[in-house]
Amino acid sequence: MTQLQIKNLSVSFGGQEILHDVNLSVEQKELIAVLGASGAGKSTLLRLIAGFEAPSAGEIWLSGQKVSSAEALTAPERRGIGIVPQDAALFPHLTVSGNIEFGLRGLGKAEKQARVLELLKLVRMEEFADRTPDQLSGGQAQRVALARALANKPALVLLDEPFSALDAELREVLRLEVKAALKAEGATAILVTHDQEEALSLADRVAIMRSGTIIQVGTPTEIYNAPADLGIATFLGDSVLIDGEVVDGKVHTSLGKLTALNHIEDGQKGVVAVRSENFYLQPNPNGDSEVIGRVFFGHDAVVEVQTPSQKVRARSNGPFAPEVGMRVTVWVRGAVNFYPNTARKHLPL
Repeated sequence: MTQLQIKNLSVSFGGQEILHDVNLSVEQKELIAVLGASGAGKSTLLRLIAGFEAPSAGEIWLSGQKVSSAEALTAPERRGIGIVPQDAALFPHLTVSGNIEFGLRGLGKAEKQARVLELLKLVRMEEFADRTPDQLSGGQAQRVALARALANKPALVLLDEPFSALDAELREVLRLEVKAALKAEGATAILVTHDQEEALSLADRVAIMRSGTIIQVGTPTEIYNAPADLGIATFLGDSVLIDGEVVDGKVHTSLGKLTALNHIEDGQKGVVAVRSENFYLQPNPNGDSEVIGRVFFGHDAVVEVQTPSQKVRARSNGPFAPEVGMRVTVWVRGAVNFYPNTARKHLPL
């Protein structure tokens, strides 16, 4: 069942259109990531869903009820939406338990205590129940903010780049914990982020935003393997663009005849987008390419190779990655996405 439905949503501020004809549906218990570069309109979309802004056109439906349109606006506090902001925004004068309890309404004292304890266990903060926000780390504060947002079993949870202020190792751990907590609660959620890894690892589906509109929606696998245009292909992951021409159903490139994942027609000229992990570097003293750079990460390495036609970046197994100066033969593994020259207008995202 659809929990959130956004229909032809547009909004302008000061005569400038920020969002244009946005359409998106979110099913019950689904986690959707809205992913895009800075200025794409992600935060504005979140504010419209929350009810902090009114649309210029279009509608927002939540739990089968229209909550936003150009003519009428349901107040934020009446929407049943929980929000996890970027900076946690906990009440400094309340304890951890007090912050979580603040989100509870319509329950007796015993019921509130039981629900607070349930949420403390859910986010693994039982030992910190009596601490104040100034005694918490950034990750602990975000766990409390999530518990507070979930307290009243909201119709929708909005997560506004909740991990951006945390260090890389903590972000990775907390992402998994947040996803598990949302699933355990059966919550429906929207995560707004500019972090590709975050979106792909957390979401059931990803919605890509560009210039105030949503241009592609799909599972993380669909979005990554079949980007709708070159802008998405180069935004998600590390893609190398190689010129090619379609002949007899294959894309002829300087690295050989490649199979296209998408629809192609003979005679088309354009580029293929090859992921760095799809290059295979075969050591060969007589190879026509040379390794000119190598960045070692331990588990893998990014290797820069000068081929006869251009430079490419390949991701290789770290301990066995070719060294600088080695001659290699470059192969492309698997099928690729082909974009006609007209698609270049979509760069960058």
